[in-house]
Amino acid sequence: MNGDTTYSIGELARRTGLTVKTVRFYSDRGIVSPTGRNPAGHRRYGADAVARLELVRGLRELGLGLPAIRRVVERELSPAEVAAAQAEAIDLQIRVLRLRRAVLGAVARLGSTPEELTLVHRLARLTEDERARLIGEFLAGVFGGLADGSRFAAVARSLTPELPEEPSAQQVEAWVELARLAGDVGFRELLRGLVEAEAAEAERLGMGGLPRPGLAVAVRELAGPAVAAGVAPGSVEAAAVVAALMERCAEAGGVEAVRTRLVAMADPRRERYLELLAVVNGWSAPESRAVEVDWALRAVA
Repeated sequence: MNGDTTYSIGELARRTGLTVKTVRFYSDRGIVSPTGRNPAGHRRYGADAVARLELVRGLRELGLGLPAIRRVVERELSPAEVAAAQAEAIDLQIRVLRLRRAVLGAVARLGSTPEELTLVHRLARLTEDERARLIGEFLAGVFGGLADGSRFAAVARSLTPELPEEPSAQQVEAWVELARLAGDVGFRELLRGLVEAEAAEAERLGMGGLPRPGLAVAVRELAGPAVAAGVAPGSVEAAAVVAALMERCAEAGGVEAVRTRLVAMADPRRERYLELLAVVNGWSAPESRAVEVDWALRAVA
């Protein structure tokens, strides 16, 4: 390319793939400057204008604004510095888009009223400290003030969601639903009732009873095989399973107390919380015990 060669705006546009209007815009703003004018007064540009405009085009495709582009072409910023800054900006855009996607997904699944949209968006945007406070209040309502504090503190920790620093859209959506569950007073009272029943059972055992597995373990070990074998809840075979269940759970307070606890255990919100917790924390999905609990509830009724 001859260093003395000059180009019109139209020729620059053809060589760079830009429109005449765009080339004129960059020229008017001093991003590319003409080397002179022809006898008719039209602007002429040197060979370096082609390279500069190709650089500008690449920077624009990366999303840079005019001030940043000017600093690059004037060599106030290196391409490496620009790339690093732009990569950081794109990361931020990805996080924002992921959050928006999660909010829209949660609204689509959980509700569509303006109030619900506002709540979902607020829950999705909570800071780490705000999330910890919300869950802390929920777990305090479920486990707070119980005699066996150390034991239930460990259980509370195992039920604590910890959203990662860069969560996926699925994790944010799961967090939003979990946070809504944590704010459900009825759900909190249901869990509190289960915990209090277990605490009372443990206290009775501590007063001279023999240690026995909890109700959830007994249901899994006794009702599980019955379900697998196709035993009908109202059958003679089921009666034997129920008898064994009641014998295993003698400290639970009798048939009515066991039935009350099974009703609470069968509430779908309980299992849903565990499913959402696994998603938020990146754990494997928990094994569902809904079928066994439902079978035991119908067999005991």
